[in-house]
Amino acid sequence: MNTRWLIVNADDFGLTPGINAGIVEAFERGVVTSASLMVRQPAAEAAAAYARAHPALGLGLHIDLWESIPKDGDWVRLYQHVPDDAASVAAEIAAQIERFRALVGRDPDHLDTHQHVHRLEPVGSAVRAAARALGVPVRGEPPLRYLGGFYGQTGVGDPYPEGITPERLLELIDALEPGVTEFGCHPGFVDADDPLGGTMYRVERNVEVRTLCDARVRARLARGDVVPCTYADAARAGLTA
Repeated sequence: MNTRWLIVNADDFGLTPGINAGIVEAFERGVVTSASLMVRQPAAEAAAAYARAHPALGLGLHIDLWESIPKDGDWVRLYQHVPDDAASVAAEIAAQIERFRALVGRDPDHLDTHQHVHRLEPVGSAVRAAARALGVPVRGEPPLRYLGGFYGQTGVGDPYPEGITPERLLELIDALEPGVTEFGCHPGFVDADDPLGGTMYRVERNVEVRTLCDARVRARLARGDVVPCTYADAARAGLTA
């Protein structure tokens, strides 16, 4: 398979009204093809209503167990919905899947996790088990690739504006390998002092909206050598297993 398929997935759908608005803007006027819904967050119902009315937007579940932030050279929990033990994690994932169904009226087309905690145990095993039961893929699990190179902060939370420029996004697109790749992104309309606006990732979201809607990026994908898609599109083409 030589075709290059690209999922551009916006995380944190449902976190705040401003983040919802930024994701919608990047979908309707930009290159976002998919989003991941945070069902526990304040704007989840509005995000789900938009997704129900716009089925072309792919929609997965952004499993939200906890969030960590850097503090004094270490990472500390900003909030935590569930203890770290395997049974509690599995039960919370099941509850969030049921909440997704109640809000959206269908199953998610993929599973991923806030801050990629499915890369660690016991979360990873629980997420993979839930995905098998649903028959949907997990972010970054072969044969799918995940690239997180479009991001406006370093690994310790320092600003990294060059990571979210149009030039950076074009560079990532040009370097795509054959197969299905997901680019993660975090667009939104957020004030610098917004206490809920993506917590440690705030004003970078505004820049991401502009980049994802940039005419050069849209023109690059219109060339036809990269096929924008959703997880559901990839599944229908037999590319997710």
